[in-house]
Amino acid sequence: MAAGETQLYAKISNKLKGRSTPALLDSLLGMGFPAHTALKALAATGRKTVEEASDWLHCHCNDPSLDDPIPQEYALFLCPMGSLLEKLQEFWRESKRQCAKNRAHEVFPHITLCDFFTCEDQKVECLYEALKRAGDRMLGSFPSVVPLVLHSSVSYLGFFLDNGPADVIREFAATFATEASVLADCTVRPCTKQLHMTLAHKFYPHHQRTLEQLARAIHPSPSCQWTAALYSRDMRFVHYQTLRALFQYKPQNVDELTLRPDDYIFVDPTQQEEASEGWVIGISHRTGCRGFLPENYTERASECDTWVKHRTYTFSLAMDLNSKKDGEASSRRNGELHPPQTARNLSSMQALQATIVRKSVLVVRHGERVDQIFGKSWLQQCSTPDGKYYRPDLNFPCSLPRRSNGIKDFENDPPLSSCGIFQSRMTGEALLDSGIRITSVFTSPALRCVQTAKHILEELKLEKKIKIRVEPGIFEWTKWEAGKTPPTLMSLEELKEANFNVSMDYRPAFPLASLMPAESYNEYVDRCAVSVERIVSACPEDVGVILIVGHGSALDSCTRPLLGLPPRDCGDFAQLVRKIPSLGMCFCEENKEEGKWELVNPPVKTLTHGSNSAFNWRNWILGN
Repeated sequence: MAAGETQLYAKISNKLKGRSTPALLDSLLGMGFPAHTALKALAATGRKTVEEASDWLHCHCNDPSLDDPIPQEYALFLCPMGSLLEKLQEFWRESKRQCAKNRAHEVFPHITLCDFFTCEDQKVECLYEALKRAGDRMLGSFPSVVPLVLHSSVSYLGFFLDNGPADVIREFAATFATEASVLADCTVRPCTKQLHMTLAHKFYPHHQRTLEQLARAIHPSPSCQWTAALYSRDMRFVHYQTLRALFQYKPQNVDELTLRPDDYIFVDPTQQEEASEGWVIGISHRTGCRGFLPENYTERASECDTWVKHRTYTFSLAMDLNSKKDGEASSRRNGELHPPQTARNLSSMQALQATIVRKSVLVVRHGERVDQIFGKSWLQQCSTPDGKYYRPDLNFPCSLPRRSNGIKDFENDPPLSSCGIFQSRMTGEALLDSGIRITSVFTSPALRCVQTAKHILEELKLEKKIKIRVEPGIFEWTKWEAGKTPPTLMSLEELKEANFNVSMDYRPAFPLASLMPAESYNEYVDRCAVSVERIVSACPEDVGVILIVGHGSALDSCTRPLLGLPPRDCGDFAQLVRKIPSLGMCFCEENKEEGKWELVNPPVKTLTHGSNSAFNWRNWILGN
């Protein structure tokens, strides 16, 4: 160990003597790590174990900022536990599903006691001591009841604390700030304003009423357990976006980042000039390295996902012992608690969902079609000279339904590929897990759409309970279809013979014979608007989700009439539709109170995957 480092370590040991053991630091120094980087690793991992700090140092061996004297930022929060936390987490999930993500979803439920402040790495243990001293001093006077009063405005929804209990909690925060100033020599500003717990912030004004109704279903118990928690974050990335890696990625070039599933990446939106389309420049939270990465391998993460929980002080009040046990068992590194779905939790979720019962429309694009992968000549690739079907590639379907005019009718009405079937089933499984209630299904007459609806219903266990209603009015814009005659589509009789559970009684807005080739854009959007109106009016008593399976264009042409929006410009429409992936979806909900429909967050996430090119083993024979 260098002389300077020895003196630094001696100073740290003296400062911490009597407060904690330097065992963690000793172990890291014994492994040969320099004192300043060992302290940095301990601060970055919450000073929990030698293994975590050692792993952090090994991962950051190529981090160009490893030797920079940049401290972490710390904040003190008061966090609910037990049944109140469960109810708040249900609100978080439901508000995100029904009203899309807002700023409150970036952080777990909390009351801010001391906003973020800096503390040198060698003095972090002093913050822990400050928290313990403040907690011990205020334990006897901490309020046994913390009443929460709901407050709402056009851009904010949250609980305010009554002045009496709030004054005591503010005194606890001030005590911590004073102790931290003395022990850790850092400037801490305790909260002096109205103490509050934010439920929603910076949301769309038309979501206010829905959020209020969801919040009223929380019914916070006056007595619950609260814990003061000390968190830290990397101050360099406060204004960056945080992405989470969904898939593994191995760099193809030296300036690219290695990705592992669940890696977090910090991205500065203002510094992306060097990145080509579909790529971003980011800094890995795991390694500290900077490089390019494919954006479609990631999703937006929450701001607090990379925060580190250091120490907590729990004020034990009247509480449910089972809740405590669940909370302790389910704690995570970033401090969020995710209790398991107990019977009580499920019943409260059902009560929460019952608060807002609305008619909804879920518009979904069909799965991957076989000609999308194998081109316009796909039918020639899978046909024998005598007109029989065979499977030349695993992504071709196992079989094709029988058609009156034989296999040639599939040329302009292609089926799903094997991957398209898989996509449809995966989406159906996700819809089942989401808990939404599908009450009716309408599809375009295109085979790929009817197949998609069938596979979704099978995963929902509804294939025998709900009949598929075929609506030709939501068929693709015929200008985009090949040929100068209307496409040859399967009749209801043919679909039924092929084991599709289609309704033979439904009267569509547009019969199949009414589809005309090369219709104008205005004719197309008018057709969709009339069809959607018919679909919604055909389900007057159904309070639940109407599933519409159509084409990429349907996500625009079938939702804008509901939302009361005029048709999009034709050029913009064409550009938009090209970007809609297989099983892309839009979700609309009826707001009866305000007499309108609203576009909200879909109940399931999107499906992203890469391509898989054809492979010929003959090209790999040695010597050729």
